[in-house]
Amino acid sequence: MKALFKPRHSAAALAVVAAFTLSACQAPAQKTQAPAVVAAPAKAADSQITKATLGDGLYEMALSGQNNALFVASAQSFKDVNGGVIYRLDPATLKITGETHTDLKNFGMASNPEGSEVFATNSLDGTISKIDAKSGKVLQRLEFSERSKDGDHYGAREIFWHKGDLFIGGVGDPGVIWVVDAKTMKLKARIKNAGKWVTGIIYSPVTDRIYAANGGGEVLVINPHSHKIEKRWTPGDGKEYLLLNLAEDPATGRLFVTDDSKAKTTLVFDEHTGKVIKRIEGDALGIKFNAKRNEIYISQRESQKVLQLNATTLAVKNSWSFDTHPNSLLLSADGETLYVTLKQDFNKDNTTKGPDSVVRIALK
Repeated sequence: MKALFKPRHSAAALAVVAAFTLSACQAPAQKTQAPAVVAAPAKAADSQITKATLGDGLYEMALSGQNNALFVASAQSFKDVNGGVIYRLDPATLKITGETHTDLKNFGMASNPEGSEVFATNSLDGTISKIDAKSGKVLQRLEFSERSKDGDHYGAREIFWHKGDLFIGGVGDPGVIWVVDAKTMKLKARIKNAGKWVTGIIYSPVTDRIYAANGGGEVLVINPHSHKIEKRWTPGDGKEYLLLNLAEDPATGRLFVTDDSKAKTTLVFDEHTGKVIKRIEGDALGIKFNAKRNEIYISQRESQKVLQLNATTLAVKNSWSFDTHPNSLLLSADGETLYVTLKQDFNKDNTTKGPDSVVRIALK
Protein backbone atom coordinates (compact mmCIF):
# COMPACT_ATOMS: atom_id res chain seq x y z
CA MET A 1 0.00 0.00 0.00
CA LYS A 2 1.52 3.31 -1.02
CA ALA A 3 1.22 6.56 0.85
CA LEU A 4 -1.17 8.92 -0.88
CA PHE A 5 -0.29 12.26 0.59
CA LYS A 6 3.29 13.49 0.51
CA PRO A 7 4.44 17.05 1.30
CA ARG A 8 5.33 17.85 -2.30
CA HIS A 9 1.87 16.76 -3.40
CA SER A 10 0.01 19.03 -0.98
CA ALA A 11 -0.73 21.82 -3.48
CA ALA A 12 -2.05 19.40 -6.08
CA ALA A 13 -4.10 17.56 -3.47
CA LEU A 14 -5.73 20.73 -2.22
CA ALA A 15 -6.46 21.78 -5.80
CA VAL A 16 -8.31 18.52 -6.38
CA VAL A 17 -10.25 18.86 -3.14
CA ALA A 18 -11.05 22.47 -3.97
CA ALA A 19 -12.51 21.31 -7.26
CA PHE A 20 -15.05 19.33 -5.23
CA THR A 21 -15.74 21.87 -2.49
CA LEU A 22 -14.68 25.23 -3.98
CA SER A 23 -13.35 26.44 -0.65
CA ALA A 24 -9.70 27.12 0.06
CA CYS A 25 -7.58 24.65 2.04
CA GLN A 26 -10.40 22.20 2.65
CA ALA A 27 -9.13 18.69 3.24
CA PRO A 28 -10.81 15.76 4.99
CA ALA A 29 -10.54 15.63 8.74
CA GLN A 30 -7.53 14.51 10.75
CA LYS A 31 -9.25 12.54 13.45
CA THR A 32 -11.32 9.43 12.92
CA GLN A 33 -14.54 8.49 14.63
CA ALA A 34 -16.73 5.41 14.60
CA PRO A 35 -19.67 5.77 12.17
CA ALA A 36 -23.04 6.32 13.79
CA VAL A 37 -26.51 6.55 12.30
CA VAL A 38 -28.85 9.15 13.72
CA ALA A 39 -32.31 7.71 13.19
CA ALA A 40 -34.11 10.86 14.27
CA PRO A 41 -34.66 13.74 11.86
CA ALA A 42 -31.89 16.35 11.62
CA LYS A 43 -34.31 18.88 13.04
CA ALA A 44 -37.24 17.74 15.16
CA ALA A 45 -39.64 20.03 13.30
CA ASP A 46 -38.75 18.57 9.91
CA SER A 47 -39.99 15.00 9.52
CA GLN A 48 -38.73 14.92 5.93
CA ILE A 49 -35.11 14.58 7.03
CA THR A 50 -33.10 11.58 8.23
CA LYS A 51 -29.42 12.02 9.00
CA ALA A 52 -26.51 9.57 9.23
CA THR A 53 -23.14 10.68 10.60
CA LEU A 54 -20.55 8.50 8.86
CA GLY A 55 -16.95 9.75 8.99
CA ASP A 56 -14.32 12.01 7.49
CA GLY A 57 -14.04 13.21 3.92
CA LEU A 58 -17.45 12.41 2.40
CA TYR A 59 -18.02 13.51 -1.20
CA GLU A 60 -20.25 12.06 -3.93
CA MET A 61 -22.88 9.30 -3.88
CA ALA A 62 -24.35 6.66 -6.21
CA LEU A 63 -27.44 4.46 -6.04
CA SER A 64 -27.79 0.78 -6.94
CA GLY A 65 -31.45 -0.12 -7.35
CA GLN A 66 -30.53 -3.72 -8.09
CA ASN A 67 -28.89 -4.04 -4.67
CA ASN A 68 -31.07 -1.52 -2.82
CA ALA A 69 -27.99 0.40 -1.76
CA LEU A 70 -26.71 3.95 -1.49
CA PHE A 71 -22.93 4.22 -1.91
CA VAL A 72 -20.99 7.15 -0.45
CA ALA A 73 -17.39 7.97 -1.40
CA SER A 74 -15.02 8.91 1.38
CA ALA A 75 -11.46 10.21 1.08
CA GLN A 76 -10.98 9.93 4.85
CA SER A 77 -8.25 12.14 6.28
CA PHE A 78 -5.25 13.47 4.39
CA LYS A 79 -3.05 13.44 7.47
CA ASP A 80 -1.77 10.10 8.78
CA VAL A 81 -4.49 8.12 6.98
CA ASN A 82 -3.78 6.14 3.81
CA GLY A 83 -6.73 5.30 1.59
CA GLY A 84 -10.44 5.82 2.00
CA VAL A 85 -13.80 4.08 2.36
CA ILE A 86 -16.82 3.34 0.21
CA TYR A 87 -19.82 3.22 2.54
CA ARG A 88 -22.86 1.14 1.60
CA LEU A 89 -26.12 2.35 3.17
CA ASP A 90 -29.75 1.30 3.20
CA PRO A 91 -31.27 4.10 1.06
CA ALA A 92 -34.42 4.26 3.21
CA THR A 93 -32.93 4.22 6.71
CA LEU A 94 -29.30 5.25 6.01
CA LYS A 95 -28.17 2.31 8.14
CA ILE A 96 -24.65 1.12 7.22
CA THR A 97 -24.91 -2.26 5.48
CA GLY A 98 -21.31 -2.56 4.29
CA GLU A 99 -17.92 -0.87 3.98
CA THR A 100 -15.13 -1.19 1.44
CA HIS A 101 -11.79 0.05 2.77
CA THR A 102 -9.67 1.14 -0.18
CA ASP A 103 -5.96 1.90 -0.44
CA LEU A 104 -6.80 4.98 -2.53
CA LYS A 105 -8.95 7.97 -1.60
CA ASN A 106 -12.44 8.25 -3.13
CA PHE A 107 -14.17 11.39 -4.41
CA GLY A 108 -16.53 11.20 -7.41
CA MET A 109 -19.08 8.41 -7.96
CA ALA A 110 -21.30 6.99 -10.71
CA SER A 111 -23.20 3.76 -11.36
CA ASN A 112 -24.31 1.85 -14.42
CA PRO A 113 -28.09 1.78 -15.13
CA GLU A 114 -28.43 -1.80 -13.88
CA GLY A 115 -26.84 -0.85 -10.59
CA SER A 116 -24.54 -3.87 -10.73
CA GLU A 117 -21.39 -1.75 -10.64
CA VAL A 118 -20.37 1.57 -9.17
CA PHE A 119 -17.36 3.64 -10.19
CA ALA A 120 -15.25 5.94 -8.04
CA THR A 121 -12.60 8.51 -8.88
CA ASN A 122 -9.39 8.29 -6.85
CA SER A 123 -8.52 11.88 -7.54
CA LEU A 124 -5.15 12.26 -5.84
CA ASP A 125 -3.75 9.31 -7.80
CA GLY A 126 -5.35 10.11 -11.16
CA THR A 127 -7.17 6.78 -11.03
CA ILE A 128 -10.69 5.36 -11.32
CA SER A 129 -12.01 2.18 -9.68
CA LYS A 130 -14.78 -0.22 -10.69
CA ILE A 131 -16.58 -1.75 -7.69
CA ASP A 132 -19.01 -4.67 -7.56
CA ALA A 133 -22.19 -3.26 -6.03
CA LYS A 134 -23.18 -6.58 -4.44
CA SER A 135 -19.91 -7.59 -2.78
CA GLY A 136 -18.25 -4.19 -2.50
CA LYS A 137 -15.04 -5.57 -3.97
CA VAL A 138 -12.82 -3.42 -6.18
CA LEU A 139 -12.85 -5.23 -9.53
CA GLN A 140 -10.59 -3.11 -11.73
CA ARG A 141 -8.63 0.10 -11.80
CA LEU A 142 -7.28 2.41 -14.44
CA GLU A 143 -4.55 4.98 -13.82
CA PHE A 144 -4.21 7.92 -16.21
CA SER A 145 -0.80 9.06 -17.36
CA GLU A 146 -1.30 12.84 -17.38
CA ARG A 147 0.90 14.81 -15.00
CA SER A 148 1.26 18.47 -14.09
CA LYS A 149 4.51 20.37 -14.54
CA ASP A 150 5.39 19.40 -10.97
CA GLY A 151 4.95 15.73 -11.79
CA ASP A 152 1.70 15.30 -9.86
CA HIS A 153 -1.26 13.36 -11.21
CA TYR A 154 -4.07 15.18 -12.94
CA GLY A 155 -6.97 14.81 -10.53
CA ALA A 156 -9.80 12.59 -11.75
CA ARG A 157 -12.83 14.54 -10.56
CA GLU A 158 -16.31 13.94 -11.97
CA ILE A 159 -17.22 10.56 -13.46
CA PHE A 160 -20.30 10.08 -15.66
CA TRP A 161 -21.69 6.87 -17.23
CA HIS A 162 -23.14 7.16 -20.75
CA LYS A 163 -24.05 4.24 -23.02
CA GLY A 164 -21.30 1.96 -21.78
CA ASP A 165 -18.63 4.65 -21.60
CA LEU A 166 -17.27 6.60 -18.65
CA PHE A 167 -16.50 10.29 -19.12
CA ILE A 168 -14.04 11.52 -16.48
CA GLY A 169 -13.01 15.13 -15.98
CA GLY A 170 -9.30 15.78 -15.43
CA VAL A 171 -8.32 18.59 -13.06
CA GLY A 172 -5.35 20.12 -14.83
CA ASP A 173 -4.37 23.14 -16.88
CA PRO A 174 -5.18 22.52 -19.63
CA GLY A 175 -7.72 19.97 -18.53
CA VAL A 176 -8.65 16.74 -20.24
CA ILE A 177 -11.68 14.45 -20.42
CA TRP A 178 -10.91 10.74 -20.47
CA VAL A 179 -13.33 8.37 -22.22
CA VAL A 180 -13.16 4.83 -20.82
CA ASP A 181 -14.97 1.63 -21.77
CA ALA A 182 -16.87 0.81 -18.56
CA LYS A 183 -16.80 -2.94 -19.23
CA THR A 184 -13.12 -3.37 -20.02
CA MET A 185 -11.82 -0.29 -18.15
CA LYS A 186 -9.66 0.51 -21.17
CA LEU A 187 -9.01 4.10 -22.27
CA LYS A 188 -10.84 4.79 -25.54
CA ALA A 189 -10.10 8.48 -26.12
CA ARG A 190 -8.70 11.67 -24.66
CA ILE A 191 -10.59 14.91 -25.22
CA LYS A 192 -7.78 17.44 -24.91
CA ASN A 193 -7.62 21.23 -24.43
CA ALA A 194 -10.71 21.11 -22.24
CA GLY A 195 -9.86 24.29 -20.34
CA LYS A 196 -8.61 24.66 -16.77
CA TRP A 197 -10.07 22.17 -14.27
CA VAL A 198 -12.78 20.08 -15.91
CA THR A 199 -15.55 19.90 -13.30
CA GLY A 200 -19.17 18.86 -14.00
CA ILE A 201 -20.21 16.47 -16.80
CA ILE A 202 -23.71 15.49 -17.99
CA TYR A 203 -25.42 14.14 -21.13
CA SER A 204 -28.31 15.85 -22.93
CA PRO A 205 -30.92 13.70 -24.70
CA VAL A 206 -32.20 16.90 -26.29
CA THR A 207 -29.05 17.61 -28.29
CA ASP A 208 -27.30 14.22 -28.02
CA ARG A 209 -24.27 15.98 -26.62
CA ILE A 210 -22.09 15.77 -23.54
CA TYR A 211 -21.79 19.04 -21.61
CA ALA A 212 -18.73 19.66 -19.45
CA ALA A 213 -18.03 22.69 -17.26
CA ASN A 214 -14.59 24.03 -16.41
CA GLY A 215 -12.85 26.48 -14.13
CA GLY A 216 -12.19 28.87 -17.01
CA GLY A 217 -15.88 29.75 -17.25
CA GLU A 218 -16.69 27.53 -20.25
CA VAL A 219 -19.35 24.95 -21.00
CA LEU A 220 -17.93 22.49 -23.52
CA VAL A 221 -20.34 20.96 -26.04
CA ILE A 222 -18.93 17.53 -26.92
CA ASN A 223 -20.00 15.03 -29.57
CA PRO A 224 -20.11 11.68 -27.70
CA HIS A 225 -19.61 9.76 -30.95
CA SER A 226 -16.58 11.58 -32.36
CA HIS A 227 -15.30 12.81 -28.95
CA LYS A 228 -14.79 16.27 -30.43
CA ILE A 229 -15.41 19.60 -28.69
CA GLU A 230 -17.83 21.31 -31.08
CA LYS A 231 -18.62 24.49 -29.16
CA ARG A 232 -17.50 26.44 -26.12
CA TRP A 233 -20.23 28.45 -24.43
CA THR A 234 -19.40 31.28 -22.04
CA PRO A 235 -21.58 33.71 -20.03
CA GLY A 236 -20.52 36.38 -22.52
CA ASP A 237 -20.26 39.25 -20.04
CA GLY A 238 -16.47 39.45 -19.73
CA LYS A 239 -16.49 38.46 -16.04
CA GLU A 240 -14.56 35.59 -14.47
CA TYR A 241 -16.38 32.36 -13.67
CA LEU A 242 -15.41 29.02 -12.17
CA LEU A 243 -18.22 26.82 -13.43
CA LEU A 244 -18.87 23.66 -11.48
CA ASN A 245 -21.94 21.39 -11.65
CA LEU A 246 -24.69 21.03 -14.25
CA ALA A 247 -28.33 19.99 -14.56
CA GLU A 248 -30.71 19.96 -17.52
CA ASP A 249 -34.42 20.44 -18.06
CA PRO A 250 -34.93 18.43 -21.28
CA ALA A 251 -38.50 19.65 -21.81
CA THR A 252 -37.43 23.28 -22.15
CA GLY A 253 -33.83 22.88 -23.34
CA ARG A 254 -32.41 24.77 -20.37
CA LEU A 255 -29.00 23.98 -18.92
CA PHE A 256 -28.27 25.04 -15.33
CA VAL A 257 -24.63 25.61 -14.33
CA THR A 258 -23.44 26.57 -10.85
CA ASP A 259 -20.57 28.82 -9.76
CA ASP A 260 -19.85 28.66 -6.04
CA SER A 261 -16.56 30.52 -6.12
CA LYS A 262 -16.18 33.57 -8.33
CA ALA A 263 -19.68 34.61 -9.39
CA LYS A 264 -21.86 33.00 -6.69
CA THR A 265 -24.68 32.30 -9.11
CA THR A 266 -26.44 29.67 -11.19
CA LEU A 267 -26.43 30.39 -14.92
CA VAL A 268 -29.31 29.24 -17.10
CA PHE A 269 -28.23 28.55 -20.69
CA ASP A 270 -30.54 28.08 -23.65
CA GLU A 271 -29.20 24.87 -25.21
CA HIS A 272 -30.40 25.87 -28.65
CA THR A 273 -28.50 29.17 -28.74
CA GLY A 274 -25.77 28.69 -26.13
CA LYS A 275 -26.76 32.01 -24.53
CA VAL A 276 -27.41 32.79 -20.87
CA ILE A 277 -31.11 33.59 -20.49
CA LYS A 278 -31.42 33.75 -16.71
CA ARG A 279 -29.44 33.84 -13.48
CA ILE A 280 -30.28 32.50 -10.05
CA GLU A 281 -28.25 34.62 -7.67
CA GLY A 282 -26.65 33.16 -4.55
CA ASP A 283 -23.95 30.65 -3.72
CA ALA A 284 -24.55 27.36 -5.52
CA LEU A 285 -22.57 24.13 -5.44
CA GLY A 286 -24.53 20.98 -6.31
CA ILE A 287 -27.62 21.06 -8.55
CA LYS A 288 -30.23 18.51 -9.65
CA PHE A 289 -33.33 18.74 -11.85
CA ASN A 290 -36.40 16.63 -11.00
CA ALA A 291 -38.65 16.15 -14.06
CA LYS A 292 -41.31 14.28 -12.09
CA ARG A 293 -41.88 17.16 -9.70
CA ASN A 294 -40.71 19.95 -12.02
CA GLU A 295 -38.26 21.10 -9.38
CA ILE A 296 -34.61 22.13 -9.07
CA TYR A 297 -32.44 21.52 -5.99
CA ILE A 298 -29.34 23.57 -5.17
CA SER A 299 -26.87 22.98 -2.35
CA GLN A 300 -25.59 26.21 -0.80
CA ARG A 301 -22.38 25.36 1.01
CA GLU A 302 -21.72 28.84 2.32
CA SER A 303 -25.34 29.57 3.30
CA GLN A 304 -25.71 26.06 4.78
CA LYS A 305 -28.96 25.41 2.94
CA VAL A 306 -30.50 23.21 0.28
CA LEU A 307 -33.02 25.03 -1.90
CA GLN A 308 -36.11 23.54 -3.55
CA LEU A 309 -37.13 25.65 -6.56
CA ASN A 310 -40.07 25.64 -8.95
CA ALA A 311 -38.34 24.73 -12.23
CA THR A 312 -40.66 26.90 -14.32
CA THR A 313 -40.61 30.14 -12.34
CA LEU A 314 -37.29 29.48 -10.52
CA ALA A 315 -38.96 30.70 -7.33
CA VAL A 316 -37.87 29.08 -4.05
CA LYS A 317 -40.63 26.76 -2.82
CA ASN A 318 -38.83 25.48 0.24
CA SER A 319 -35.41 25.27 1.85
CA TRP A 320 -33.69 23.13 4.44
CA SER A 321 -31.09 24.63 6.79
CA PHE A 322 -28.22 22.69 8.36
CA ASP A 323 -25.56 23.26 10.99
CA THR A 324 -22.87 22.11 8.54
CA HIS A 325 -22.26 22.59 4.81
CA PRO A 326 -24.32 20.85 2.08
CA ASN A 327 -22.04 19.56 -0.65
CA SER A 328 -23.02 16.86 -3.17
CA LEU A 329 -26.60 16.02 -4.21
CA LEU A 330 -28.15 12.79 -5.53
CA LEU A 331 -31.74 12.26 -6.67
CA SER A 332 -33.47 8.88 -6.51
CA ALA A 333 -34.72 7.33 -9.76
CA ASP A 334 -38.36 7.83 -8.78
CA GLY A 335 -37.80 11.50 -7.99
CA GLU A 336 -39.15 11.15 -4.46
CA THR A 337 -35.93 11.35 -2.45
CA LEU A 338 -32.95 13.71 -2.36
CA TYR A 339 -29.65 12.73 -0.74
CA VAL A 340 -27.11 15.32 0.47
CA THR A 341 -23.58 15.04 1.87
CA LEU A 342 -22.85 17.51 4.65
CA LYS A 343 -19.30 18.79 5.24
CA GLN A 344 -17.88 20.12 8.50
CA ASP A 345 -16.08 23.42 9.08
CA PHE A 346 -12.30 23.28 8.86
CA ASN A 347 -9.80 24.51 11.40
CA LYS A 348 -6.58 26.33 10.46
CA ASP A 349 -4.61 23.08 10.60
CA ASN A 350 -7.07 21.42 8.14
CA THR A 351 -8.71 19.31 10.82
CA THR A 352 -12.49 19.51 11.17
CA LYS A 353 -14.95 20.02 13.97
CA GLY A 354 -16.35 16.51 13.51
CA PRO A 355 -17.21 13.78 10.99
CA ASP A 356 -19.24 14.40 7.84
CA SER A 357 -22.82 13.24 7.35
CA VAL A 358 -25.40 12.14 4.79
CA VAL A 359 -28.97 13.43 4.82
CA ARG A 360 -32.03 11.85 3.23
CA ILE A 361 -34.83 14.27 2.33
CA ALA A 362 -38.27 12.81 1.57
CA LEU A 363 -39.64 15.24 -1.00
CA LYS A 364 -43.18 16.54 -0.70
